[in-house]
Amino acid sequence: MASSLLANGLRALFLVLCCSMVATLIYTISVDGLPFRRDILTPWMAATLVDFYINVVPFAVWVSYKESSLITGTLWVIMLICFGSITTSGYLFIQFIKLSPQESLENPIYHVLLHHMKNDTKPKGKHSSVVIARIIFGVFGFLMLATLIYTVLTDGSPFRKELLTPWMTATLVDFYINVACLSVWVAYKESNWITAILWIALLICFGSITTCAYIVKELFKLSWEDPLYLVLITKDNWQVYKSTFSEFY
Repeated sequence: MASSLLANGLRALFLVLCCSMVATLIYTISVDGLPFRRDILTPWMAATLVDFYINVVPFAVWVSYKESSLITGTLWVIMLICFGSITTSGYLFIQFIKLSPQESLENPIYHVLLHHMKNDTKPKGKHSSVVIARIIFGVFGFLMLATLIYTVLTDGSPFRKELLTPWMTATLVDFYINVACLSVWVAYKESNWITAILWIALLICFGSITTCAYIVKELFKLSWEDPLYLVLITKDNWQVYKSTFSEFY
């Protein structure tokens, strides 16, 4: 019963987030025009966009893993780049809608995160490199840290009223909807609510720096020969998943 309520609650959450971002986008265009203008790209807007798109990377990797077709996977990634959190929350909503009643009752987040496979199908990502993923997300984390330090040194504090233009506000809404989606995964991954709340607070404050740090932390729990997709689920579920496809390990 609790799992079913969780699945329904997350469906509602992601639908509301998607609709909220669509409304924000329409409103901002109506009051401030299209965003393709040079005057919008202030130093802090540029830094926010770097932060935003680094946070898009883990979603893009996950969507590529989830989609069995290269064409549909590529289309979803393009939509993530173009429409941001509208695509993120919309995609998650669709994945929760696709759950069978049995999956909703068992462990909805587990079933949404992992690629659906028949028992005679080889798991995707078997030969993914955990070490390379650690390096990539570590580099992205340091890139964002360097961007943040550079922008503070060259343009001062971000807590200034004049920076909060309509498009900056819309970008922040877009950014924090993605953070909300990531927070659901962090809450699922962490067995202790205190550490989960701490990580979510860090996500809110430091954005993609925390995202990359958290992913690297979780990747270090895997051995180099483990499939990369095991980072998606909790350690308790590793053996469940491995036993289901034991012939591939």
